[in-house]
Amino acid sequence: MAAWLGLILPFALVLARTSAFLGVLPLFSSRTIPRQAKVGLAVLMTIFYAMLVPPIDVASGQMKALAAVVLVGREALCGLGLGLAARLVFVAMQQGGVLIGRQMGFAFASIIDPSSGESTQPFGLYMDTLFTLLFLIAGGHHLLLRLIGRSYEVLPVGSAADFGALASAVSAAGSAMLLFALKLAAPLLAAILILSVVLGVLARVLPEMNVLLTSLPLRVGVGLLTAVAMVPLLETFVREITGWMGRLL
Repeated sequence: MAAWLGLILPFALVLARTSAFLGVLPLFSSRTIPRQAKVGLAVLMTIFYAMLVPPIDVASGQMKALAAVVLVGREALCGLGLGLAARLVFVAMQQGGVLIGRQMGFAFASIIDPSSGESTQPFGLYMDTLFTLLFLIAGGHHLLLRLIGRSYEVLPVGSAADFGALASAVSAAGSAMLLFALKLAAPLLAAILILSVVLGVLARVLPEMNVLLTSLPLRVGVGLLTAVAMVPLLETFVREITGWMGRLL
């Protein structure tokens, strides 16, 4: 049993962190990707990282099965924390799109997200899909691979994990998510604010005008025009997000 544990445990530790990291990423956790492909990708990445990470110092000959399970669980928690921090950045784009959609009057519009099977707002899904495409074009998937590789230097396999640093990274990702979402929605929020001021002035000048019915198509029109004008700026926004992710660890 000790001999088998010595052969399997190092590979299992790397596999636990890698598979947990991939399991929560929006790019790889989609329902549209077959499970066989996910498992194959996790195993392939594990083989790759197992050849690159420093030798794992685990006294498997003196280790019991329960201690091995604890080590594997600890590595899985590290992978989940890193994946959650990366996922929160993607959630920022979707939440920014939700804020934009609500200001445009799409608060009650909802569709089914095919990747997660959950109900979401159409503009949020649009921004999430657009960001994912730009993220992949900019080589963001390479950044994710470097992120998990960097984690093996900061949090070595088999050693005592610094969960304080990991929790700090997740907390920083949550703060960055809110900041990025507000920065994404800021241009449209400013445009809607200006439109509201103009409509308020018109309501005072022309009391007989139905401001509510007039504002609905104007909000949608202003929102769509602002969203189209923001598309060229998304490239800079994606670079800012990828730069932040590169400094996560």
